[in-house]
Amino acid sequence: MNFKNHKVNDELETLIAILSKLPGLGPRSARRAVIKMIEKKEIILEPLTKVLNEISEKIKECESCGNFTVDNICSICSDNSRNNNRICIVQDVADLWAMERSQVFNGKYHVLGNYSSSYLGINLEELEIDKIINKIERNEVKEIILALDATINGQTTANYIIEKLKNYQINFSSLAHGVPVGGELDYLDDGTIRAAFSARKPVL
Repeated sequence: MNFKNHKVNDELETLIAILSKLPGLGPRSARRAVIKMIEKKEIILEPLTKVLNEISEKIKECESCGNFTVDNICSICSDNSRNNNRICIVQDVADLWAMERSQVFNGKYHVLGNYSSSYLGINLEELEIDKIINKIERNEVKEIILALDATINGQTTANYIIEKLKNYQINFSSLAHGVPVGGELDYLDDGTIRAAFSARKPVL
């Protein structure tokens, strides 16, 4: 295929534009990825197309925690060996996966999905605190770990959650040292997450 002067047809330009929206991929990286996929069509592009179609049809959010799953309830929430009395609140699925990768937590999760942010136009009421309250009342939750990013939005959200749940007999804790100010959980290595979790500190 001729990529002379980097000009390609509309279909490929559309694919490049879509890939360039992914984290860590700009237009140049996306263009190189597309070229490689076409060069390795049988071992990359065709299997990728099949998998993406299957994921698009089957993947959904867990009705309990918000994790990605092909079932109504994800494997973590349906695992009876995990501790129902502890909930780890994270921003998104990437952070949940980061916590699982570190193998430091054996409780259940709650994925917020959004943070308070005037820049993004997100309202705190959109965080659906009622879902957390339902878990607290159903499972007699004793501890909530706020594994949120060390950013202004993350801390604003943590304070909001604590205020909304202050009438419950719950110990709140947050990740401790090892998480740099302004840091995002998904970008931390496993050792840093384990250290921050193990040395988590009480809130209030």
